[in-house]
Amino acid sequence: MSGVRRQIAYPEPERAPDAPREARPDDGLLTVRAAEGDEEAFAVLVREHAPTLVGLATRLLGDRTEAEDAVQDAFISAWRRLPEFRRHSSFGTWMYRIVTNRCLNVLRARRPVTSLEAAGEFAAPEHDSPERVTEARDAVRGMRRALDDLSAEQRACWVLRELDGHSYEFIAETVGISQEAVRARVFRARRCLTRALGAWR
Repeated sequence: MSGVRRQIAYPEPERAPDAPREARPDDGLLTVRAAEGDEEAFAVLVREHAPTLVGLATRLLGDRTEAEDAVQDAFISAWRRLPEFRRHSSFGTWMYRIVTNRCLNVLRARRPVTSLEAAGEFAAPEHDSPERVTEARDAVRGMRRALDDLSAEQRACWVLRELDGHSYEFIAETVGISQEAVRARVFRARRCLTRALGAWR
């Protein structure tokens, strides 16, 4: 498992759209092999899923380094728990849930600090005035502060719903709360963020 960190930080380079892709077993077969102790099969799963999972963790935590650490810990946990994996869902969905819960634990343990990378860097058109650019950047900072004020569950539910587009059912299963609780947290998060943005309109 010593190569997990390297594979997360340096995933395989993207191929050109018309470049041939080496055939590989599907996730189901790779998961079975990994559960039997095949580290190379698990390494393939890491390479395939790490970029998506690091993106998720970055949106949740607001920091790329923390996100990579969380995903690394999640993969190590998954490797140890593979014999328990019953394949009721895909490996990717299983990892999505493990990473989300890992990030929730991090968020509960500290006050989140959202980076501009996670909140969205503001790129002003060249013709905008300096005053307008300053106002827009202040709006981004306001959004960052509003995200920081959300509870861990509110932030997770909002990210999974508004940024990743998941269903309330999926979020409820991932976070471990009812669908009604998910709807309530998304609603409160939306209201909080709308107020933050409204101050800069």
